[in-house]
Amino acid sequence: MTVHDLPPIEATLNGIATLLIIAGFVLIKKGNKTAHRACMLSAAAASALFLAFYLTYHALKHGAPQPFGGEGLARTVYFVILWTHIPLAALIAFLVPRTFIFALKGQFERHRAWARITFPIWLYVSVTGVLVYFFLYQWWPAKGA
Repeated sequence: MTVHDLPPIEATLNGIATLLIIAGFVLIKKGNKTAHRACMLSAAAASALFLAFYLTYHALKHGAPQPFGGEGLARTVYFVILWTHIPLAALIAFLVPRTFIFALKGQFERHRAWARITFPIWLYVSVTGVLVYFFLYQWWPAKGA
């Protein structure tokens, strides 16, 4: 395994997190708290693994960003996604643990209130994380990268 093998692993972990976040949402709407909890804890684990791989990848690349090879509308769309993804991903690093703490303490009203904010942001970040991967490495890779 090399550093170049990490981005598809990261995208896969983000995709898994996305599916688990959606499943957790559906399960809580159906009243299945046990399965909801399992899905959300699994989504958090997938997101944490993603973060570990992401930080490892960038540390090994010495912080050099992957250049985007697209032009025109693709470039505009990519940067809009990226510039919204980055600050929201940083926010998720605070929101998810905070939301989980309320649930783990049995403070379900506070958990629900925080989850109404956390859920759509976390879902957006996980989906756009996969999109960033496809934009950078599959659809418009930089020439020579």
